[in-house]
Amino acid sequence: MAKDPIPTVIKVDLKKPYHEQPGLHTRWHPEIPFYCKVKPGEVFKVECFDSSGGQVFNTDDADDIKNVNPMGIHCLSGPIEVEGAEPGDLLIMEIQDVQPFPDEPWGYTAIMDPAKSSAFLGDIYPNMQKAIWDFNGIFASSRHIPHVKFPGFIHPGIIGTLPSYEMMNIWKERESKLVDFHASINTPHTVAALPNPEGAYAGQAVSAELAKKIAEEGVRTVPPREHGGNIDIKNLSRGAKAYLPVYVKGAGFSVGDIHFSEGDGEISFCGAIEMHGIITLKLGLIKNGMKDLSIYNPVFLPGPVEAHYGPSRYLTFQGISVDESGKQHFLDAKVAFRQAVLNAIEYLKKFGYTGEQAYLLLSAAPVETHISSIVDIPNSCVSYSIPADIFDFDIMPKEGGPTPQGDMGATAK
Repeated sequence: MAKDPIPTVIKVDLKKPYHEQPGLHTRWHPEIPFYCKVKPGEVFKVECFDSSGGQVFNTDDADDIKNVNPMGIHCLSGPIEVEGAEPGDLLIMEIQDVQPFPDEPWGYTAIMDPAKSSAFLGDIYPNMQKAIWDFNGIFASSRHIPHVKFPGFIHPGIIGTLPSYEMMNIWKERESKLVDFHASINTPHTVAALPNPEGAYAGQAVSAELAKKIAEEGVRTVPPREHGGNIDIKNLSRGAKAYLPVYVKGAGFSVGDIHFSEGDGEISFCGAIEMHGIITLKLGLIKNGMKDLSIYNPVFLPGPVEAHYGPSRYLTFQGISVDESGKQHFLDAKVAFRQAVLNAIEYLKKFGYTGEQAYLLLSAAPVETHISSIVDIPNSCVSYSIPADIFDFDIMPKEGGPTPQGDMGATAK
């Protein structure tokens, strides 16, 4: 007997501005109205915009990147009410499948304006550029970064439940204190994205008063938090599960920021292969799971789908807690991570890639990162591993140095 088709509970029109469509939102707030309702165990599909909400296009220039409104990024599909969900439960999210739209087989990786983003190397690579990736089945390749091809770990960058007022206010208070502290010591960069009504979209909030309230009070979607949020875990692909705290009746699950692939860290900020996508999900509940299991932050179970690169085929770069000026830091894993990335970029430049090409490639490809040591004072050690087989030439170290590969093209500028 044939099964009924899997229902699509949220549809999007990619040719229409996201802020003219219901079932989408760009802030977290407990009063965003539910768009639809599902039962535990029900399998359903959700259509999603890319992280920019359709502001980036398949072109060979970066004019769109230069004009992106960062206040409107992370256009999420939802919130979805889950029948029977109560505060204190755990929501079980299982990814059955996730794919690009059949007629949109492409994505992009970009360097955003460092004044409006938290790109890892924004001080070194401040110029806004992008690379377009074309999808051929499970593989991605780019006309802007030649000689590489790799399979995608397609995954959502953002999954989460609606916060309660109590939780939302905790987030706002602690992030405001962080901003105030760094303002007092003249930190030259943004340390948190505080509430801002610019670019806010409250989805199906039917009254102008409620929409205004959500825009003014709602928290931004930039960071991960206790409810999930912008987790950017590349292994949360097909077959994966997540266990998310529930703070409001009905849970209010949302999903978006779909990535075809991502390197650990998503270092260029808009650093995965961002794409429009369709995700197939099944949601379940563990009643009173937060207290019974002492789970107050998300727990994840990666899926069985991954690329199979042999362990001896990862070229691994080390970084330690000594920055590029030679200054010693104390067990600073972020400094060590940065040095590992810079070491990898300098190595890839020897083959003819520009720094920007290498930066975007490492942000998008399935690079593995590990904190190898966090106790050996004064240095943390981070290992940064590039699968050698994504290249169509040999990148292994050899006597005489790397062989330049000729014309390597350029990123879109």
